[in-house]
Amino acid sequence: MASEGLKFVDRTGQSLAKEAEFWPAHVVTKEQIDAEVERLADLGTPENGRRSSLIVHPKSSDPGLGLAPGIRVSLDVLKPGEMTKLFRHNATELNFCIGGGGYTEVGGRRFDFAQYDVWNHPSYTSYRHVNNTDALQVRLTYSNAALLERMNVYIVDEDPPVAEAVKDHGEEKGRDDPKKKSPYGTFQLTDDGAWLMPYEILINPAPVESNPLHWPWQQVKEHLDKLEALGKDYVGRRLYLLYNPMTGRCNGTTPNFFGTMTIRPPKIVDRPHRHTSAAINYYFSGSGRSTVNGEVIEWKAGDLMLSAPGWAVHNHASYDEYVYELTVQDQPLNIMMESLLWQEDLKLPAALLGAEAGFGTNRKKAGSG
Repeated sequence: MASEGLKFVDRTGQSLAKEAEFWPAHVVTKEQIDAEVERLADLGTPENGRRSSLIVHPKSSDPGLGLAPGIRVSLDVLKPGEMTKLFRHNATELNFCIGGGGYTEVGGRRFDFAQYDVWNHPSYTSYRHVNNTDALQVRLTYSNAALLERMNVYIVDEDPPVAEAVKDHGEEKGRDDPKKKSPYGTFQLTDDGAWLMPYEILINPAPVESNPLHWPWQQVKEHLDKLEALGKDYVGRRLYLLYNPMTGRCNGTTPNFFGTMTIRPPKIVDRPHRHTSAAINYYFSGSGRSTVNGEVIEWKAGDLMLSAPGWAVHNHASYDEYVYELTVQDQPLNIMMESLLWQEDLKLPAALLGAEAGFGTNRKKAGSG
């Protein structure tokens, strides 16, 4: 029977509160990453060209292996002269080169990249990576494939077209065809703002163009270094979001993730804060420590860290050198889901970012940056 095994779970009168079971903060050391890069490079050339290892948190389980719940990070290597075969999937990606260089063809565009460059891959867009240099190409790839696997809707195409145009299947032309439109359209139902939408619009939403974009590190660094002028009295974080305009108010690099580049001058200590989005940091210069859910963890250049499990109190501090880092969070997804609680100051209430007013900083008082 179709309903066999179905059950009801009675929660009548019970509290819905559940104590958070944080995934512990976890550091993948530079030495571990270097060893895995060497192992991948020693393998024979795979048929699809992809030398790749998932970086999986000890608490993660299939389906949906990831470094954080819903965030998959892979370590990808190409030897000189190699390229991957074309590939696409319905996940979005943030790509980050941590060694070597080369170029990526994605959605009919080519990005020549160098160490610490970042670029995005829109969903279901064909791409391949090429190493046209004399050094190993090493990349970290962040995607929402883990979340899609959990939802049982992760779709992969191993043999896609080289560069597909946007397909309208006639619907775009039919958008203004009166024969294909409901005569009633979308209309307001109640005075307080509830609306009704017909099926014809439900299955044919207005498309938002999603383009592959490239953030070259040397250009980003030029602007990032100016933030040192904010001084030690600045209470915010010295960073820039690698912003993709198609994400709008959700403030993302992809619709699922943001990537931020941060500079930490020596001996800077952030104030403790927390947010429901998870954060993963890759440190590529300097060293320091993080206090996460009461545990103090040290890190250095070349380390990758799950630095903030969702809603865990945390802060970071630099030691005697300048720190540069890429931080990836699933903040845009949480804003769209209306679930992004953020507590910038633990002495003050949390705010639901994206649905109510957020926080300010003392930037004008601290310096221009």
